Amino acid sequence: MTDDANWVERFPGLSRLDLPTKQLLTTRSTIVSVAKNTMVFGPGNSPENMLFLLDGTVRVQQVSETGHQIVLYRIEAGQSCVLTTACLLAYDDYSAEGIAETVVKAAAVPRGVFDDLVAGSKPFRDFVFAAFSKRITDLFLMIDEVAFQRIDVRLADKLVKLSGGSDTVSTTHQKLSVELGTAREVVSRQLQEFQRRGWIEQARGSVTLKDKRQLQTLADHSA
Repeated sequence: MTDDANWVERFPGLSRLDLPTKQLLTTRSTIVSVAKNTMVFGPGNSPENMLFLLDGTVRVQQVSETGHQIVLYRIEAGQSCVLTTACLLAYDDYSAEGIAETVVKAAAVPRGVFDDLVAGSKPFRDFVFAAFSKRITDLFLMIDEVAFQRIDVRLADKLVKLSGGSDTVSTTHQKLSVELGTAREVVSRQLQEFQRRGWIEQARGSVTLKDKRQLQTLADHSA
């Protein structure tokens, strides 16, 4: 079998399901591909499928009526979308949008199959609610950060995390403001302060981390 045909094995919780349930998921699902920067779902739409991400990254963000944005979380390969889960369970529309940050491939399981398995398969139900619980905990941590933590600490932490193993982050002041749920002007002022200290160097569309150790030390204040 190809990886796509045997996609359930890429999800630890699903790989423990009994064979008939696995076969139901694989035979009734459809493998879909989404181009980079495409909206996967958005406010006002009702999910018809449960999506299990096989490749790529989806950024889930909330957009206010005034256009203010904040990144809620990202869905990586091997994960499902908690917002889609919530909407399927509540028969509700999406209240946020999901944007493909890369080319995305996912297994789409129809709503009817999802409903039947939640109702009739305890292992599947356990998988769904374990993922749901973890993401809700992550969202509460994010709310705590936005409400109570200093912006310099949060920005330093975000720059270090976005850099990965590199010293350069490809981003803009606007994108960082969306990541942190604050105004672009606030981010710009703090980046200027980091640059004054010699910790970073800014260029159009990128930030170079000149002293990652100092940034990490500041970021550790969030612990």
